[in-house]
Amino acid sequence: MTDYAPVENRSEIVYLYDAVDANPNGNPLSGSNRPRIDPHTKQAVVTDVRLKRYLRDQLEADGHGVYITSSRERDENAKQREQMIKDALGVTDSEDIPDDPYGEFLANAADVRLFGATMSIDTSDDDIIGKIEEDLPDNFTGPVQFSPGKTLHAVEINEEYNSLTSVIATGDDKEQGGFDLDDHRIKYGLVGFHGLVDEHAAENTNLAEKDVRRLDTLLWRAIKNQTITRSKVGQEPRLYLRVEYAEESFHLGGLTHLLDVAGRDGQDESEFRTIHDVTLDATDLVARLNNHADKIEAVHVVESDVLDVSTEADHDSVTGALEAELGEDAVRSVDVYDEYEATRP
Repeated sequence: MTDYAPVENRSEIVYLYDAVDANPNGNPLSGSNRPRIDPHTKQAVVTDVRLKRYLRDQLEADGHGVYITSSRERDENAKQREQMIKDALGVTDSEDIPDDPYGEFLANAADVRLFGATMSIDTSDDDIIGKIEEDLPDNFTGPVQFSPGKTLHAVEINEEYNSLTSVIATGDDKEQGGFDLDDHRIKYGLVGFHGLVDEHAAENTNLAEKDVRRLDTLLWRAIKNQTITRSKVGQEPRLYLRVEYAEESFHLGGLTHLLDVAGRDGQDESEFRTIHDVTLDATDLVARLNNHADKIEAVHVVESDVLDVSTEADHDSVTGALEAELGEDAVRSVDVYDEYEATRP
């Protein structure tokens, strides 16, 4: 088995990014791939599957071994899973099977170490899979999990964009059907994700301390680099917060729900169009973390310089507020572009 430094502490993640004139997560079941919207609160919803896809794609772009790649996920079936396993192990012949298929598979599949995977495979007529089948479980439970993301406010669908597309497609102002009209976006949304890194589940996938440190730069860079398709462009990371706890099996939970937003200059939510219209109220989040400071090992933070923040003590950044309440030694500002190189293969 490959040597690694195991994860010792539980972490809780708050991650915010925004979307301007974009479809952060389409819903294929809608028939026109409209943005997913909570019908009661009018908040836009982004699935954890969508977020993990961005993260897997960024891992692959950085040169890490990835079990579920984009091309495979689009047309995944049982037979492909067998090839995916062989690819992850890097074997084409039964003579090349390593002594520790379990450890080698996890060492070569960064996404499985983080998010787990289903391993249902067919051992018939496949010599390699037949020989390693007993070494691999049916399922790896991922130690890193995210709840579905939601905007911190109600959003509006940008119907004007659909009309504009129709005019361009037809050459006049008469709307007609067709692929080009299936273009639905929200005007603006600040999306909040909540995540957890479970130190006990980490043992099942050999999740290493280095993998968790990689998350500190990966989420930020994934939104920067993997949202470049036509409907996804216009998304930017705004705040990443990983609270690393000192006490075993302890986490506060629901930290994203402690954040609120308000419009600058009294703007209503319906008028939000860019990050410059929004003020993030982090008062309750900072206060709750301060109330449990004795259980916190460190807070790892990345923060956009254009994010406007309000707190009870009038700090203009989440980082500054945390340093004032928890102490500078307890807060680590992550330098995304210097640090990510250190965790590449």
